[in-house]
Amino acid sequence: MKILEVKNLVKNFGGLRAVDDLSLTIEEGQILGLIGPNGAGKSTAFNCIAGVYPPSDGEVYFFGEKINNHNPWDLCKKGLARTFQIVKPFASKTVLYNVTVGGYVHTEKRAKAEEKALEVLKYIDLYDKKDMKAGKLTIADRKRLEIARALATGPKLLLLDEVMAGLRPTEVDKMVEIIKDLRDNGITFFVIEHIMRAIMALSDRIVVIHYGQKISEGRPEEIASDERVIKAYLGEEYGVS
Repeated sequence: MKILEVKNLVKNFGGLRAVDDLSLTIEEGQILGLIGPNGAGKSTAFNCIAGVYPPSDGEVYFFGEKINNHNPWDLCKKGLARTFQIVKPFASKTVLYNVTVGGYVHTEKRAKAEEKALEVLKYIDLYDKKDMKAGKLTIADRKRLEIARALATGPKLLLLDEVMAGLRPTEVDKMVEIIKDLRDNGITFFVIEHIMRAIMALSDRIVVIHYGQKISEGRPEEIASDERVIKAYLGEEYGVS
């Protein structure tokens, strides 16, 4: 079943076309990767899908419902959540407080929201740090906290924007395990990532954009051998002979 469908998406900022006629679909239970050079329009596409920016043209459907111009908080209630490239927790508040905020999407009761937050923290291995101030966390734990806040909203589709940036290789491997396990437990993912070994290991399919346009789409092994992608982004070391 299609959980997300993007049709001919365009986003203009004055005379700059940041996203240019982008079309893609994500099936329920899939992990779709989105890659491309810096400035290619990846985060802008995410922002249009998640309701941060209104599309200049094109259509976005979530479970068959057109969601152009929906507010981010309304989309979150429908099950479409996202993380942000620059992690900004409530630094002076506890880890538990930060995740509890996400739990309020579906309840007005603090006890219910906190119960959901504790469940997520146990799942994502941050429970032992629940009473720590978020500003004291390591980069890796802040990244996990960002995912935990999104998970507390109960997403069906989760958009991850470079959640592995700045992590050590062992931390990247742990994050890959977490995302795969979450997918196996019913969450669909749309992932922007620059760490190629991670995106190649995670994704069922990958979309590549350059100057806002899709230049390739396929399985990871197909993307790694696509001459257009190698020339525009990956570099020769990713070519498959």
